[in-house]
Amino acid sequence: MSVSQNEERSYRYLDLVMALFVTVLIVSNIASSAKIVDWGLSIGNIPLAFDAGTLLFPISYIFGDVLTEVYGFRRSRRVIWTGFAMLALSAFIFWVVRNLPGEATWQEYAGQSAYDAILGGMFSGGIVLASLIAYLAGEFSNSIVLARMKVLTQGRFLWMRTIGSTLVGEGVDTLVFILVATLTGVFPWSLFGTLMLTNYLFKVGVEVVMTPLTYQIVNALKRAEREDYYDVHTRFTPFALS
Repeated sequence: MSVSQNEERSYRYLDLVMALFVTVLIVSNIASSAKIVDWGLSIGNIPLAFDAGTLLFPISYIFGDVLTEVYGFRRSRRVIWTGFAMLALSAFIFWVVRNLPGEATWQEYAGQSAYDAILGGMFSGGIVLASLIAYLAGEFSNSIVLARMKVLTQGRFLWMRTIGSTLVGEGVDTLVFILVATLTGVFPWSLFGTLMLTNYLFKVGVEVVMTPLTYQIVNALKRAEREDYYDVHTRFTPFALS
């Protein structure tokens, strides 16, 4: 059991987990911009429609759970800020591409309006602002709750930590994202309840279903890295860089 991160260590798989985390984060945001999925089902009068990124985004929380559980909050914090920077960079790149002149043939079969309609969410102010704020609020909530629960439970009941932290993190993320996106005109208020309910239920459901796989990944990484960090004396602040 590791309880101190005063000495820097070299890990075999930390960079890989970070790369997977950032990839899922960016791809899920592109999918969110590109399509809203409707399964044709409803709960009461609320249809189960959600942005396509909902299919992938919960996986980033699974990676977040793995990072905090194995490597501790401080290293998880570094990965969260890396993801934030890469997401912001992606938005900037999509904005630059949007403003480059389009080739004539491309203008005929696709055109600027198609680019704006499908990928506009990746660079338009409202959706980018919603994504970035919700991402930070949700990921840090998830990581802090999991780290504190690990100490309180003395490392037992991993399922309780992963699901409990997801209930908080995904709740914060979903509320902030949909609220900011709605306030800035990305989504109509008529979809607020639908998107809030379906996104939250689906994301939490994915975490519950994936719990056995999370167990396997966590246990394999703990053995491979010889690390099982407990945040006993950790300062739980998103902004400390040390």
